[in-house]
Amino acid sequence: MVTLVFPELLPPQLSRLTPEETDERIAAAKEALGSRLVILGHHYQRDEVIKFADFRGDSFKLCQEAAACPDAEYILFAGVHFMAESADILSGEHQQVILPDLSAGCSMADMANSEQVDDCWAQLTGVTDEIIIPITYMNSTAALKSFCGKNNGAVCTSSNAESMLNWAWEQGEKVLFFPDQHLGRNTAAKMGVPLDKMIVWDPHAEFGGVTEEQIREAKVILWKGHCSVHQRFTVEHIEKAREQFPGCRVIVHPECSYEVVQAADENGSTNYIINAIEASEPGTTWIVGTEMHLVNRLSKELENRTVHCLDDCMCMCATMYRIDPEHLLWALENLLEGRVVNRISVDDETRKWALVALDRMLAHA
Repeated sequence: MVTLVFPELLPPQLSRLTPEETDERIAAAKEALGSRLVILGHHYQRDEVIKFADFRGDSFKLCQEAAACPDAEYILFAGVHFMAESADILSGEHQQVILPDLSAGCSMADMANSEQVDDCWAQLTGVTDEIIIPITYMNSTAALKSFCGKNNGAVCTSSNAESMLNWAWEQGEKVLFFPDQHLGRNTAAKMGVPLDKMIVWDPHAEFGGVTEEQIREAKVILWKGHCSVHQRFTVEHIEKAREQFPGCRVIVHPECSYEVVQAADENGSTNYIINAIEASEPGTTWIVGTEMHLVNRLSKELENRTVHCLDDCMCMCATMYRIDPEHLLWALENLLEGRVVNRISVDDETRKWALVALDRMLAHA
């Protein structure tokens, strides 16, 4: 459950400010708030916002950074909804988490809701006596993290999905992996699980679109969900890139399809991609299959390497883009006036079990 404090609309006068005026007021508000405030900026965020972040990172790293700043009264998350929820779960009771624009959601996280997962769980456990361990990707709601905590499961990130699948198979015979089918499939395949031992549960189809026999035979039950950005990349994009840039290295995120991951030279989490490019030899050409704001930032910051997006047709996270300088300014200036806008607050019961699932990840990753 999310509690909203002062969920007001953005004052129209803020949109009439010049970029320079907006930046000056953001900087002044941030300075006035001092150590009472920490701003977290996700790698996919636009440059004009992330330049004000105290920390950059992926969703889980940023939540850890928030937990490591106990003196901050306010945690402003320049990211999306599920990230702010996770920050609230991992931060102290005295801290308040703010999402500058409540419309900044995640289409992948929205592809699995509590009612659908509860229904899936009831049907799966009614078919087999084998132990099923639920694993939810970090890119999911607090409610689904809580579901995993209650049902002996855990959370994973794209960087530790393999470790968490190993942990899950130590606890039981099958894994229910949601909400991203591609991360689950790519990770399990890398670990040697045959594709015919993985099935996809479609929450919009009768009995998930599978048979009882398929459930009994499966080692991994994947949720029919995906990232709208990473699913855009195709094998044809890779083939075109290799023709255009002979000798290039293609690196993609494991949220891409199985076929794309197999065709690439490397795949890994956001931090893996950044580290691989930074560690490469000067002069290397990289073709990167992930969100365009990160790719463009790498291209500018690593001048002695050539970095291009695998598909240059606006492969950006549209909901992340909703966090703009005007909303950032609005949230900060309200804090100066003693008001918290767009607070994200997870209820105690959900927080309790979600934290169990997150702690299992931390203990076994």
